[in-house]
Amino acid sequence: MGHGHSHGDAGDSEPTPQALASRKRANRLLAAVLVPLGLLTLVAMVLMWPSGNRDNISFASPYQAAPGVTFDTGKIQSVALESCTQTGQTPTGQTAGPQAGSGQGAGSQCTFAITEPDKGGATVKVVINPDVAKSHGVKVGDPIRYLNLSAVQGANAGNGSPSYVFVDFVRTLPIALLAVLYAVVVIAVARWRGLRALLGLVGAYFVLVGFILPGLVEGKPPLLFALVGSTVIMIGVLYFAHGFSARTSTALLGTIFGLGITALLAAWATDAANLAGVGNHDAATLINMSDKMSISGIVLCGLIISGLGVLNDVTITQSAAVWELYELAPHSSARKLFSSAMRIGRDHIASTVYTIAFAYAGAALPILIIVMLYDRPLVDALTSAELSEEVIRTLVGSIGLVLAIPVTTLIGVLVVKATGSKRLEPGGAPRVAAEDLKDSGELSAAAVVVGSRRARREAERR
Repeated sequence: MGHGHSHGDAGDSEPTPQALASRKRANRLLAAVLVPLGLLTLVAMVLMWPSGNRDNISFASPYQAAPGVTFDTGKIQSVALESCTQTGQTPTGQTAGPQAGSGQGAGSQCTFAITEPDKGGATVKVVINPDVAKSHGVKVGDPIRYLNLSAVQGANAGNGSPSYVFVDFVRTLPIALLAVLYAVVVIAVARWRGLRALLGLVGAYFVLVGFILPGLVEGKPPLLFALVGSTVIMIGVLYFAHGFSARTSTALLGTIFGLGITALLAAWATDAANLAGVGNHDAATLINMSDKMSISGIVLCGLIISGLGVLNDVTITQSAAVWELYELAPHSSARKLFSSAMRIGRDHIASTVYTIAFAYAGAALPILIIVMLYDRPLVDALTSAELSEEVIRTLVGSIGLVLAIPVTTLIGVLVVKATGSKRLEPGGAPRVAAEDLKDSGELSAAAVVVGSRRARREAERR
């Protein structure tokens, strides 16, 4: 049998001056690529930073901009069905007459929620939108947000138009509980690395809300904004969650490569497939709000951003797989190491493609049901305005992450063979980086098991 991985092997002795020089050259090479790229990205971000001017924005609903109109919250005390006598328009653009009630035509009843305002005072009668009343309904105890038009209507309050109109449910408590549960689970399993990942996610949110979204509102170049913003997010998230190391830098290079491929394909697909992005109500609302916003540009930006999470997942996992395999068989040739890591990568590719496809299918489920009910041909349905965006998002994101895996693996093999990953105990004795072996935050359980077994078999064969 060939060399195993034990503390007594000659291969585990203190690195020679030549080995140390090789490691320094590899680290300098990574820094020579990533440092200028990071500085260029930050400079571009500063130069492109949005002004925050929203003078060009006009709300489609006059009620939302009218002085005296407020959004109030309250808790439903009782629900009543009464005859629909209103003939005015609700702020949602639906007629608040008989057809706005239960949807049964003239003579039907409307749903009203007798609501106690959170700010105090007498109960108010809130008219419930017909789609909510029919699909989900409201019940006693539900916290809701409603539009208070009483100050605007004034003397015309008796003209039959509703003074209080349902806007949405208040979901603060359940979402907060889920968020706390999520944070507890992540920190309990991934410990400090999980906490750092959550903090990195908060930073990514600020980049998205403070830089990318305002830039799109002001009509800035969507492709450039998506690339710069996504790169800043990935640099911050990867280094903050996983630390500064050759392993993390390798994953970052692979991520940036996949991001570039995704951006190029997204730009081409948006133009070639004529993704106008006007197939839903939200897009129509944005068009009416500002002439500067490009809906197709927003679609393009969305195609790029939507694949960030999965792309980061495959690159950090693939980079970690290379290091773990090297730890188990440090004398493997670069070719064998690449082949072993790619076997793990192929399994990851298959599972990730399913993940993306099913995630987008779940998001587009109402559209899929409508398409099914109309019994349209499959090709027509997949290429329709309703589904084409989801199909292209799946294909573009999948191509980018698939191509990122071999590139990340190749970079990882080259770096790990040059830098190694063995460190010294305080007394000078060589050892394997224990924290790298214990911490499986970067590597899925399946990859660890498969990679370990394969690496051991390869070491035994040698």
